[in-house]
Amino acid sequence: MGGVRVVAELLNRLDRGVSTEVLSSIENESPDLAVSIRNLMFVFDDLLHVDDNAVREIIQRADKKTLTLALKGASEDIRARFIQNMSKRAAQMIREEMDVLGAVRLREVERAQQEIVAIARKLEEEGLLVTGAAAGEAYVT
Repeated sequence: MGGVRVVAELLNRLDRGVSTEVLSSIENESPDLAVSIRNLMFVFDDLLHVDDNAVREIIQRADKKTLTLALKGASEDIRARFIQNMSKRAAQMIREEMDVLGAVRLREVERAQQEIVAIARKLEEEGLLVTGAAAGEAYVT
């Protein structure tokens, strides 16, 4: 009833430690299934909800061509989110590159977006970014 998507949504709502443990168990039994679930748990559009420092870190770590391709197929909100976290010169270069690219295959854009999401997951492992349900949690300072 709903399959992988329902599992991904459920794991997004669980405590990060619990969801990590469940995913590890699934990965031991079926690595491909675990990858499918992870891909649905955090997608490129979710980067709209991470903080500016995390976006800047992604920009620094990402290959510029990959980032350009990923942003080419992204919503205007995501593009604006990334561009506002770049220097004016870098933002201008990305815009120009997107214009020069012309039409691109959807699967190429999706591959580039998956590479950016992989960077985000790495940042999460390093404790520099919060993904999933915790990304929308309120903090008290």
